Amino acid sequence: MSVNTSRIDEEQKEVLKKDTIIRLFRYLLAYKKKIVLVLFIMGGTITISMLAPLLMEYAVNVCVAQKDINGLLYVGIGAIGLFLLFLVGTKVRMRIMAEVSNRVLLNIREELYQHIQSLGFGFFDSRPTGKVLARIIGDVNSLKDVLSDSVTQLIPDFITVICVLSIMLIKNYRLAMAALLTIPILAVGMFFIQTNVHKRWRVYRKKTSNLNGYVHEDLSGIRIIQSYAAEDETKEVFHDLVDQHYRSFIDAVIVADAFGPLVEITWGMGGFLLYFIGIKVVGVEQIGIGTFLAFSTYIAMFWSPIRNLANFYNKLTTNISAAERIFDIIDTEVEIKDEENAVELKELKGEVRFEEVSFAYGDEPDRLILDHVSFSVKPGETIALVGPTGAGKTTIVNLISRFYEVTGGEIFIDDQEIRSVTLKSLRSQMGIMTQDNFLFSGTIRDNIRYGRLNATDEEIEEAAKAVNAHEFIMKTEKGYDTEISERGAGLSIGQRQLLAFARTMVSKPGILILDEATSSIDTHTELLVQKGIEVLLKERTSFIIAHRLSTIRKADRIFVIDQGTIREAGSHDELMKLEGAYYQLYQSQFA
Repeated sequence: MSVNTSRIDEEQKEVLKKDTIIRLFRYLLAYKKKIVLVLFIMGGTITISMLAPLLMEYAVNVCVAQKDINGLLYVGIGAIGLFLLFLVGTKVRMRIMAEVSNRVLLNIREELYQHIQSLGFGFFDSRPTGKVLARIIGDVNSLKDVLSDSVTQLIPDFITVICVLSIMLIKNYRLAMAALLTIPILAVGMFFIQTNVHKRWRVYRKKTSNLNGYVHEDLSGIRIIQSYAAEDETKEVFHDLVDQHYRSFIDAVIVADAFGPLVEITWGMGGFLLYFIGIKVVGVEQIGIGTFLAFSTYIAMFWSPIRNLANFYNKLTTNISAAERIFDIIDTEVEIKDEENAVELKELKGEVRFEEVSFAYGDEPDRLILDHVSFSVKPGETIALVGPTGAGKTTIVNLISRFYEVTGGEIFIDDQEIRSVTLKSLRSQMGIMTQDNFLFSGTIRDNIRYGRLNATDEEIEEAAKAVNAHEFIMKTEKGYDTEISERGAGLSIGQRQLLAFARTMVSKPGILILDEATSSIDTHTELLVQKGIEVLLKERTSFIIAHRLSTIRKADRIFVIDQGTIREAGSHDELMKLEGAYYQLYQSQFA
């Protein structure tokens, strides 16, 4: 199975920027009413901004020319009133769009998170957790300004450009054309800039993801790093990743920052052409001082939104790579999902049957982890799986829970093929214990209740007592209400295992899976755990994976797994009499 590490850039399929932009803005359609209100308010503010130069033209050409003081006063009062309306409208529309954009980000993040939770183990096995977090947090956050500005800036600026251009053409088409002569230069420059900058921002996002992935991995393994005094080595790796991140950012910014100077240069050239043609070609006397002043204002009103549009385009180009990364995960196919006609699995009896089951990872189809495995387990039977590392023991129990899809063959539980039942009804009746059980930050009570969220306090305490966890829990500061940190820091390995056993016990599973559940605890705790296991195994179909053969002697049957097949099967006494693979393994442990 190929794995992407924190030092390798993630592969990402190529998509058209246009498709990504359309898909991103489609999220805004859920808030049509608010956006329509914003557009209505913007229509008013744009109208006010368009009237301002006309009022100035009227004030100069009429009121000042005719020395009409009262008329000039009325024009000033009207201008102040319009300005106040403009400020209020701008404030309101920006507040509404801020709320809309944050809601859209919330929807995108929830959709992304929900989809990630539905992805199979193969997705998480192939990449560092930090890289997934980078998309959920950083990439989603980077879209906020794009979504907000798309309505509050893009639309009004575009409308302003159209309105100003129309007014200029009506008032004097020759001056308007003079101001537009530099637009082709701007368009060509922007095309070349965006072509290069988008690629560079994609590289920057990947380097950011690498850095996040490494930091998460480094902090998760801080005990190992300090135990081996490897701080200097990890510091060197971190420095290299930070340097790559820094250089990728500089490379992108150098090109992106060319947008501003390009607009300023074309703006300046347009202004020069306006005055040159207006004075030398048309003549000031044919235009009128007021009209010329109004036209000068309109030129500024024309180029200011052009600059804003260029900045928005730059921002869009900068952040569209983040949207691509988000949609790349959302479009990742869910490999393990309910079939169309899947039914609810009724309360388990516990019969399990493998029929010619084979399994290989998707990117290595020729390397079979399991090769045509067949067996049948009766309800309430305890099956132990033993064999060398990598033989396929854990794969068998993962396939029972349908964490991976079989490559060939079929798996039946209570005579129902597991692909024909819903995942929730299947997994909710499974109790899975591993060597490294994860505990969440919160109280001890909450961690045990995680096995069944509607469990009562009495059921929680009964489960803890059944697996011999109650005694040590009551010795903690607040008993079951004691707060523990992520992964149960502050608790011994044995205590963490006992809590995990209690969590499994309270779920009342129909099928129990113990994957090296006692390999990392001391002998005294193991005696307590073994008593808890006996309670858990009672009247339940159970699969136990163990390297310590002393812990599985009471199993009803023992499967010896090697090279993806079952080499031997039988009780402890039966296999010892055979003097085969199990016998040799047992003798080697107790020699």
